[in-house]
Amino acid sequence: MPGIIIFATLAAIGVLMASVALALPARVQAADETDVARPAPGYRRSQSLRERVNRPFELLAERSSQRRRLNGGLTLGEHLIRANLKLRPAEFVMIQVGFLIGWAVVSLVRFGFGPQFVVSGVVGYLVPMRYVKYRQRQRLRALNRQLPDTLSLLSNALKAGLSLPQALDTVARNTAAPVADELSRVIREMNIGSATERALAGMVRRTGSEDLDLIVTAIGIQASVGGNLARILDSISHTIRQRIQIKGQISAMTAQARMSGWVITLLPVIVATILYFITPTYFRAMFSDRVGILLLFLASVSIFVGNFFIRRIVNFRV
Repeated sequence: MPGIIIFATLAAIGVLMASVALALPARVQAADETDVARPAPGYRRSQSLRERVNRPFELLAERSSQRRRLNGGLTLGEHLIRANLKLRPAEFVMIQVGFLIGWAVVSLVRFGFGPQFVVSGVVGYLVPMRYVKYRQRQRLRALNRQLPDTLSLLSNALKAGLSLPQALDTVARNTAAPVADELSRVIREMNIGSATERALAGMVRRTGSEDLDLIVTAIGIQASVGGNLARILDSISHTIRQRIQIKGQISAMTAQARMSGWVITLLPVIVATILYFITPTYFRAMFSDRVGILLLFLASVSIFVGNFFIRRIVNFRV
């Protein structure tokens, strides 16, 4: 028991030091920037309570975005935009920290100061980002379903004699979200001076849609070498419709297998979690005895391997 307490204490201190280390370089950089643009002597702007509370989270969000950008990935703000969440990065970091503290406190009250305290805090910290990923998948799926009809409207507008910006504006006013939201943003960017190709490329980065990337690439090639853009869009629309139809057929044929895989994977975990929360003394032997730990390890490996093979069998790339 003393070893568990020491381990949990060191883990909590490590998490705290990591958070401070992430915020420190951004804090130093922000201090340098304020020194460059320092106001006149005697002038002091009072910060509100909200600004003082948000400042540490802004530093953490900025540092996280810089690290993601250096690794070639999406920044935290881009993740929120792709999920269509009207939150600032600092506010999202605040939610993550709130979930971390909340789950850790619940674990502390229920189980005491032990490994569960650290595990619950880490899981709570990861839950908001899992929700963001879920929102991104839902929005991407809705956008891809709208693309064939959107291409048909865009092609008809071009056949009617409208230019590409006018056709995009017409489609944005006659479609539903999320396509309407993205096209409206493209129109606004073009109205303030952005090139059409650059505005469309920004839309592809915000959405992450491979089908939309194909459309934007075709528009860029047509702008460079010429051709009948309406006919090109009709061809792409037909291809995307066929892909959506094939994906629907595959999803219908593999629905039972996919559901069976999730039930087989989650049922042991859910039952073990319920037993651990309801009767901790009954399930504690699985963590304190060597045989119990070995059985848990073998069960986890078996569940992971089974889920991996089931997902590989039922997943088809079209």
